[in-house]
Amino acid sequence: MRRYMRRGMTGWEKRRLLLFLVCAALIALAVTAMTQLRPILTSLATARVSNAVTRVVNTSVNETLYDAGVDYDRLISLEKDNEGHITAVKSNMAEFNRLQSAVLADVLQRLSEVSTRELAIPLGSLTGSPLLAGRGPLLHIKMQSVGSSSAHFENAFASAGINQTRHEIRLVVDVYVSVLLPGFSTVTKVTNRCAVAETVIVGSVPDTYTYFDTREDMSSTAEDFIMNNAG
Repeated sequence: MRRYMRRGMTGWEKRRLLLFLVCAALIALAVTAMTQLRPILTSLATARVSNAVTRVVNTSVNETLYDAGVDYDRLISLEKDNEGHITAVKSNMAEFNRLQSAVLADVLQRLSEVSTRELAIPLGSLTGSPLLAGRGPLLHIKMQSVGSSSAHFENAFASAGINQTRHEIRLVVDVYVSVLLPGFSTVTKVTNRCAVAETVIVGSVPDTYTYFDTREDMSSTAEDFIMNNAG
């Protein structure tokens, strides 16, 4: 009866097995570390993306308003009676709609051009150690704007002294971005309110007001915003 002898592992096979075990251990360690660091990574990535979006929105609004030469008189007209008292405040809705569309389109275009290098996070920042913050290899983050982003105008009235009311027009830009991280993703909303124009109304409060908030879900009337300190 023939006997079969079991052949021992060669040196090359032992090295391959050892290399496989080391790689498996490193992968398991990386997965465990990523799971534990996920909340910190999500927080840092969201903050980095929010800062980038805010910078883009402010730049876009400033440049769009500057190029269009927008001022208060171009957006709002004040109607007065024979005695010079303000009787109505009316808005140029066509100009409002044009501006908010232009700003939103420019913001989305600029966001698509933000590089992953600009959003990168040093791995040392994930440790929470002040000594390692900002150090180590870079973890690149990607972001992608979502179609539900929007822009609308709103207004605010505030007391500016005796018989004076400050009227401010603001552009509110809501941007939803998907933050793409290694192994997972998250969605965040970044809201920016930018002052577009303002003036100080002196004298009596207008009897009528043409409300121009461009949100569709607003049910309150413009009179709720008018201060009663003037008059």
